[in-house]
Amino acid sequence: MSLQSALLGVLDARPMSGYELAQFFDSGSGWVWSAPQSQIYPHLRRMEAAGLITGERTVRGSKLERTIYSLTATGKSRLLEWLGAYHAPPPPRDPFALQALLFDILAPEEATTVLKAFIEEQERIAERHEVQAARLRALDTPLLVERLRHRPPEDHARIGRMKAHVFAGKAAAARQQVAWAREAIALAHGGADT
Repeated sequence: MSLQSALLGVLDARPMSGYELAQFFDSGSGWVWSAPQSQIYPHLRRMEAAGLITGERTVRGSKLERTIYSLTATGKSRLLEWLGAYHAPPPPRDPFALQALLFDILAPEEATTVLKAFIEEQERIAERHEVQAARLRALDTPLLVERLRHRPPEDHARIGRMKAHVFAGKAAAARQQVAWAREAIALAHGGADT
């Protein structure tokens, strides 16, 4: 249900074409969900068939130009239903944690090389999420601007702060991963657990 919910949530801000949705989910903008185009278009067709969205096809001359998808009342209801319930996380599948569990097989220097690459990636993730959080607090992202057009002005700052809080949490988690990896490097070289 997650990709469907993500699509419904984005379409709640404004109608979009499949191409725009694919660009949004593949933009590398640091959003919380990614999906390839090959998943988005089939989902859109299923969601349209289920009555969650409608697609308005535009034609230029004799050529189908594009389809603009909009949320239906049923889609909005399904989105609100999903938002209003707790959803347990999926069972863990963490390839890096699995790899780290087996680092004892490697020489400390080899494990350190892998951990340093992980640190660099987590630092990039943290920075990207911190930038996104700042932009959301400043009410300066295209989708948020669209969403706020339909919300009372007195709610704008609160909405921006709530959305920024998600990315601040993701940045904090990445920073914690960096600290953990630095400890792992020390442990690999015989240091004490902190």
